Amino acid sequence: MDVSEGTFQTDVLDRSDSLPVVVDFWAEWCAPCRQLGPVLEREAAKRSGRLELVKLDVDANPTISQSYGIQGIPAVKAFHKGKVVAEFVGAQPAAAVERFLDSLLPSEAELLAHKGDEV
Repeated sequence: MDVSEGTFQTDVLDRSDSLPVVVDFWAEWCAPCRQLGPVLEREAAKRSGRLELVKLDVDANPTISQSYGIQGIPAVKAFHKGKVVAEFVGAQPAAAVERFLDSLLPSEAELLAHKGDEV
């Protein structure tokens, strides 16, 4: 899903109250962005329902990009409860993207505690 400065509050910050939202800051002219995008999309799809991936074009949304200190792209930031909780810059191999996304998911113990079935 593409987000913009007009939808960022709702689609990223508010949504991150219920599950991690990963923002791919990219631009059409950026070759590394075009390499990373499909890897992020494939790995996020494997975790569908447990996190959400959105894309933000830095050229079309300079205010958001500047407010989050984007200086190089691709830049990926994960939001949880309205705050950046993890990030990386540059194209990454699939294994690194998998580890990054998995680090955002709650552990089995956290899931049980959330359901009230603490071990």
